[in-house]
Amino acid sequence: MTLKSIYHLYVDGFRSMRVGRTLWKIILLKLFIMFAILKVFFFPDFLATNFKTDAERADHVLQNLTQPAHDKF
Repeated sequence: MTLKSIYHLYVDGFRSMRVGRTLWKIILLKLFIMFAILKVFFFPDFLATNFKTDAERADHVLQNLTQPAHDKF
């Protein structure tokens, strides 16, 4: 199969589906809710709210990335 025939296979399949379109709309709506709405309410920008300058943010990230892992056992 060539790329052109694969492309036409998918285009014709999406053009003729009815239930699939509704399912894709539901999927896109759920993705929008997850990334746009939930991010605003449940995942605030920690670095922007707790540090004033980019240098402070960079220092905080560097310190947390380079710390040795703590033993939990």
